[in-house]
Amino acid sequence: MALTLDARACLAPEASGDTLAQAQAAIAEAARRLRAGQLVGLPTETVYGLAADADQPDAVARIFAAKGRPTDHPLIVHVAGATPAQWGAAADHYARELPEFAERLMAAFWPGPLTLILPRRPGVGQAAAGGQDSIGLRCPGHPVAQALLQACQAEGVLGLAAPSANRFGRVSPTTAAHVVDEFQGLLDDEALLVLDGGPCPVGIESTIIDCTRGRPVLMRPGMLPLSALEAAAGQAVAERDAQAPRASGTLASHYAPNARVRLMPGAEIQAALDLLGGDARHIAVYSRTQVNSASAHVRLERMPAEARACAQELFAVLRALDRHDTRLIWVETPPDDPAWDGVRDRLTRAAA
Repeated sequence: MALTLDARACLAPEASGDTLAQAQAAIAEAARRLRAGQLVGLPTETVYGLAADADQPDAVARIFAAKGRPTDHPLIVHVAGATPAQWGAAADHYARELPEFAERLMAAFWPGPLTLILPRRPGVGQAAAGGQDSIGLRCPGHPVAQALLQACQAEGVLGLAAPSANRFGRVSPTTAAHVVDEFQGLLDDEALLVLDGGPCPVGIESTIIDCTRGRPVLMRPGMLPLSALEAAAGQAVAERDAQAPRASGTLASHYAPNARVRLMPGAEIQAALDLLGGDARHIAVYSRTQVNSASAHVRLERMPAEARACAQELFAVLRALDRHDTRLIWVETPPDDPAWDGVRDRLTRAAA
């Protein structure tokens, strides 16, 4: 079972006293549970995470068990802070060194949708690191996430391991209701507390940069432009290679609904619909190009023409299209434009 507590008042400085007090009480209860080794559904600006105290191996093990995730697949650790002085203490707890270019990236994009893989201090965050001597750190920009991380810090919890709050390999959640749908009935020993922070404004997972090899290496694209990353780092960002450490969301097949996803040009989608005519069944379409079907059984959803708008709704749309006995989801191939790299990455893995 799952228990959802509304924390959206943290998003609105003008919130009424009673509403803000209820949100603060929800944050305090979530921090208490995390300190006690329990799991919490956490909103971030990218997707919702399934959080545990990163320094409690038993709690981290519960994440792997709940998600059905291999224990050697590392988790991202989320830390608190609005300034370098604030996030520096938590980063120093987990990372044994911070390359200069990593500090420049932190200054430019933290809090925000950027994860940095850093050399890990021995003896800390080991379970979250998936057995590696590196660790992924992120300082999220979502007000509810920051409020919870700061409350946890006051309880002595310096970081939260928080992969996406879905079963391993499936579509990531971008609302509190998605988290409830994923884990309702799967956690029998307790009610999973989910903090409702509203829909995630970014909508796909963070950009990941490997900082362990003396130069920045892009592990997973997100919604941060490569040009902005290189400008902040003061050097070129290399492409992922065979020496890269394992990182979240980099398996060939990931982010997949139950229905089979196929990427197709818009014209090819229309040609296939014309060929099937009124006999088309169990098909959903997500396309920028306006397409038509003679079958009332085909679900048609328009994809935004702008990459950021598409990213924000992508996972919610895939979840919605995956219902109603859908077996095939035809998605129009994203444009060959750097702005679409993050969306293209997620769709390519969903279709793998």
